[in-house]
Amino acid sequence: MAHPPVARGHERIETNNLLMIVLILAAVAVGGIVEIVPLFFQASTTQPVPGVRPYTALQLAGRDVYQREGCFYCHSQMIRRLQAETLRYGHYSLAGESVYDHPFLWGSERQGPDLARVGGKYSDEWHRIHLNNPRDLVPESIMPAYPWLAHAPVDAAGMAPRMRALRRVGVPYTDAEIGAAAADVKDKTELDALIAYLQVLGTAVK
Repeated sequence: MAHPPVARGHERIETNNLLMIVLILAAVAVGGIVEIVPLFFQASTTQPVPGVRPYTALQLAGRDVYQREGCFYCHSQMIRRLQAETLRYGHYSLAGESVYDHPFLWGSERQGPDLARVGGKYSDEWHRIHLNNPRDLVPESIMPAYPWLAHAPVDAAGMAPRMRALRRVGVPYTDAEIGAAAADVKDKTELDALIAYLQVLGTAVK
């Protein structure tokens, strides 16, 4: 009685599910290490570009609102090095612009325009009207309205603990900045905070 042929070489890998899984995981791990680890030692990815500062208490509160409302689901904050993108949105994004962002809000979708360089492009009043009802300024807009932000106060008591937590992961907040956080956002609404955050995006790169 003839015995079935023994699988050898690549055939052995393709016919053994467990071996295939182990080798795939090993290849992904090695590839990830080779791609990611060097970035931790490059100044261009670990040092802020000139002009980049940690967010103020009000801007940080606005960033929290931006995350909570899911703005990054429709708006990216990452301009790629393609001519079509730089012509439309401005200078391509630099890693050093995001060193104080925890988490990163680069995004991957563009139902709305990229916001990496939106700071200073429109007035505060334009943003106020647009966030209250986008169709008042852009009739064809599909962006939802956020009228409640104008009546929601910023959580002043929560800002100092938030900034202390960020300091633990490398954001260089001083004791004075943390101590003044509650006063800096006193009587401010979440709409004020969100506008402050939008107005600082991309302003460090000329």
